[in-house]
Amino acid sequence: MRVDLGVLGPVAAWDETGEAVPLRGPRHRAVLARLLIARRRVVPVSRLVRDLWAEPPADAVGALRTFVAGLRRCLEPDRPPRAPARLLVTDGPGYALRAAPGQVDAWRFEHAVDTGAGLPPAARVDRLTEALEHWRGPAYADVADAPWARAECARLAELRLRAVELRAEARIALGSAAEAVPELDAHVTEHPWREDAWHLLVLALYRSGRQADALSVLRRARRTLGEHLGVEPGPRLRRLETDVLRQAEHLDPGPGGTAERVWALATAAYEHSVPSRARARLESTAGLMRDLAVTGGGGLEAARRHRVAAVAAAEQMGDPELTARVIGIYDVPAVWTRSDDPAEARWLVDAAERTLRLLPAGRLDAARGRLLATVAVESRGTLPTEPAASGTGARAPQAARQAERIARRLNDPSLLAFALNGVFMQTFTRAGLAARRDAIGAELLALSAPGHLVTYEVLGHLVRLQARCALADFAAADRHAAAADELSVRHELPLVSVFTTWYRALRASLTRPLHAAESAYEEAEATLAGAGMPGLERGLSPLARLCLYVRHGAVDRVAELGGRADWGPYEPWVRPVLLRSRGDDDGARAALRDLASPPRDLLFEALWCLVADAAVGVGERTVMRRARAHLAPAAAELGGAGSGLLTLGPVSERLGALDAALAGHPG
Repeated sequence: MRVDLGVLGPVAAWDETGEAVPLRGPRHRAVLARLLIARRRVVPVSRLVRDLWAEPPADAVGALRTFVAGLRRCLEPDRPPRAPARLLVTDGPGYALRAAPGQVDAWRFEHAVDTGAGLPPAARVDRLTEALEHWRGPAYADVADAPWARAECARLAELRLRAVELRAEARIALGSAAEAVPELDAHVTEHPWREDAWHLLVLALYRSGRQADALSVLRRARRTLGEHLGVEPGPRLRRLETDVLRQAEHLDPGPGGTAERVWALATAAYEHSVPSRARARLESTAGLMRDLAVTGGGGLEAARRHRVAAVAAAEQMGDPELTARVIGIYDVPAVWTRSDDPAEARWLVDAAERTLRLLPAGRLDAARGRLLATVAVESRGTLPTEPAASGTGARAPQAARQAERIARRLNDPSLLAFALNGVFMQTFTRAGLAARRDAIGAELLALSAPGHLVTYEVLGHLVRLQARCALADFAAADRHAAAADELSVRHELPLVSVFTTWYRALRASLTRPLHAAESAYEEAEATLAGAGMPGLERGLSPLARLCLYVRHGAVDRVAELGGRADWGPYEPWVRPVLLRSRGDDDGARAALRDLASPPRDLLFEALWCLVADAAVGVGERTVMRRARAHLAPAAAELGGAGSGLLTLGPVSERLGALDAALAGHPG
């Protein structure tokens, strides 16, 4: 039988049905109270005897054992004879009450106050109202005068007062100031030393349109504090008096402003109106994660985590149409071609593919298009690295084209923007495709501005920024960077500045001295901290520095950088350059011979430029020919500049060096 124990009032116990468990006499209740105050710790018999009797009788230990035995029969009536106790146990030199946290009303109350303090106002009111209902009178009312109980009684009483004030604060934030006034008035009358309570009462009166009453309460607070404590009101209460007199704007409409009140009221209504197991909750969660993802690094990381949970929950319901909506609603634009979490991305792609197979044929085309776009976007960075592998990895480009066709047929701008994001992610089949990506960016802008698709408008500017960089059109790239920044400020999209700050570092690397370019990259590196984009972050900073030093011919800086940097996923293609900078040509040659092609993404050309430099330096002809074949389509571009983050200068210069080296060393 489960027993619940109560100390927020007279010491009591209840069985599973809510019926009171008879606890016999006052000594039994005192033993129970003393063990509860110990919070599952062992209380030695000698200590229990001293606490229970001011002058212990000769048979005190025997009497104590009798009380314990009686309590055990009350609390565990179904325990077989001679079976070990499970709740009130003998442990070493004493006894302990092994109650679970949920069994004791005081412990439940503490947890509710601790967790409720951080909740939004509406949820906080509900949580604290339920918690305060646990109170039946003063804590440990039977034993409150006992020396061993006083500190705990005082602590719980203080916690109760804090809960009353937290609930009143939340009601004021919800716009229910008038509702909070009667309780606060009684609260300050009973506990006149609590300045926070006076502050809340004045604020509640003022926001109820009762400025004169608010000032009257302030005078009453001053008088009462002087009479009870002999002190003047503290600085916070004095500031409030000044603000009420001058009708300061910040006093109305309340903490967090109107938006906070609207949010609190709306979420409260949603919580009460939509059943907890409703399918609508999953769709709402996915939509909320889409909005959360663009709020900054913490939001992006949380959005990814909760998105996967929402999709998994939708699949468990066995409704493919619901799953398609939950997956497809998360159309967060993506501009970087390396996944932040490859395992999570693969799981989402698999979920989208499973759902596509389960959708009924011949209908739900919009849902199908969003699933296909999801496959294309989440499959970023998975294009085959060598032409011989063209049969593999073809699904993602195919999904992108299918999503685009569906969107164009449906004349659905938001779906088309999502699909074009997928098309963009799959336009890295070879080098030299900046012009194609520029056209995608231009169409995204044409779609987004009239349709108020703000995040895709930003994506369009960033895609065009990258493409114009690759084509050395920096005047246009500057305009797109400025437009993206303006949109990010107006619509509170802080992650945009990561890309525009890195772009300006790239610009500095082309136009300013080495030390000034290094400073620009230091500023850019700082934007990655907490951005929530590990696919962008890992290895990027040293790679950008390496490209800068190679362009400036700073071999000593290259060697110094190579000894301390974490190159992340770029290490295989950087290693030959680093070995050469240390004079280890044989090591560089060996590293080049076994080198696979770099991933086909925004840094494809940059990594091949680095490989070309190393191959020319050590005369590795096979690798030179490979590098030339891969870089030739990008002859009119700047190597790496298509990333919008870094560059090694004109690809044509690498091609010229390769041609000269190959001509000088036929083979």
